[in-house]
Amino acid sequence: MTDFNIIYPQNNLRIDELFSCAMKNNTSIPTCRECLTGNKSILSTLNEQELDRLIFDKNCNFYKKGSTIFHEGNRIHHFYCIHSGIVKMYKTGIEGKEQIVSFAKAGDIIGYRSILSHESACTTAKAIEDVVVCAISAESMFFLIEHNSRFSMELMQLACKELGEANQFLTDIAQKSVRERLAEVLVKLKETFSLDADGYLKVSLTREELASLVGTATESVIRLLSEFKSDKFIDINGRKIRILNEERLRKLSSYY
Repeated sequence: MTDFNIIYPQNNLRIDELFSCAMKNNTSIPTCRECLTGNKSILSTLNEQELDRLIFDKNCNFYKKGSTIFHEGNRIHHFYCIHSGIVKMYKTGIEGKEQIVSFAKAGDIIGYRSILSHESACTTAKAIEDVVVCAISAESMFFLIEHNSRFSMELMQLACKELGEANQFLTDIAQKSVRERLAEVLVKLKETFSLDADGYLKVSLTREELASLVGTATESVIRLLSEFKSDKFIDINGRKIRILNEERLRKLSSYY
């Protein structure tokens, strides 16, 4: 008996097509107890009764790469737990330009701050690879906050951590060069997503997405990546980046 409830159609796919697509991509059906065992998530603080409530309440969805989970400015009534895949969170600026705020991977939750503040979504969440996401109602979040002090504390710590990262980004924009910021971004991507068997970052980003993370023009990122490759800091294979000298990147960015 699985605790998977329902998959909602995305991109005009039927339910059976979504199941087929998920299986084709080796995407397992989300099972909370197994998922929380393998991922570091604040939901691992739940006891058996709270977990049963979560299982009963949740809805799960398969999103193809490029699909949007929720839009900035829309009212959302759920927070979301990433079962597999990677989601980018971004704000839309002048002339529709994206500013990536963060990424979410397996075990992470997104959308919770808008629920807590009773405000519209402050970012857009988009899949940058095929993802499986579980949606959990706002009611369940407030129930857990009220009845599980450890969950409440870790949720508060998570919000503070994200605020600290936002403040650090503002400081870096003001005080670091583009070259220094790109070096720091590459090191942080390694810390967040680790490396594959060949030593490449486990996240594949377009040059535009890298530029958004750094806070500069795409042309500047392309030029600097070429320089980093010439300096043997990194190796590049299409979108894939392999870090060859992490120590030099850390020293360049003053990020330790």
